[in-house]
Amino acid sequence: MDKQLRKYFEDILNAIVEIDLAIADRSKEFNVFVEDFVFRKFVERNIEIIGEAMNRILRIEPDIRITSARKIVDTRNYVIHAYDSLIPEILWAIVINHLPRLKQEVKLLLSGIK
Repeated sequence: MDKQLRKYFEDILNAIVEIDLAIADRSKEFNVFVEDFVFRKFVERNIEIIGEAMNRILRIEPDIRITSARKIVDTRNYVIHAYDSLIPEILWAIVINHLPRLKQEVKLLLSGIK
C-alpha cells in the first residue's frame, strides 16, 4: 500500500481517537451528547474528516476491505450538506456502534502497511 493510503488511514484513526478521548471526559449517555453543543460539533467535524479520508482511500483503492466504506463517505456528505437536518441519534449511533469497528479495521490495515 502506498504512503498516501497510510496517511488517510492515520487521519481516520486520529479522528476516532480524538472522539474516544472526548468521550472519556464525558458520560457515554446520549443526553450529554445532545446537551453539549461544542461536543456535538466536535463529533460532526471528526465524522467529516473520517468520511473525506475514506473518500480519498476509495479513489485509490476502490475494493478496500472496510465495512460500509461507501456509507462512511455518504455520512460525511450528509453531515456537510444536510447540516440543518442532522439527527443527533444518528450521529451518536455512529459514534457508539460503528466507530469501534472502523477503528479495529483501520488498525488492522495499518499494521499491514510498510
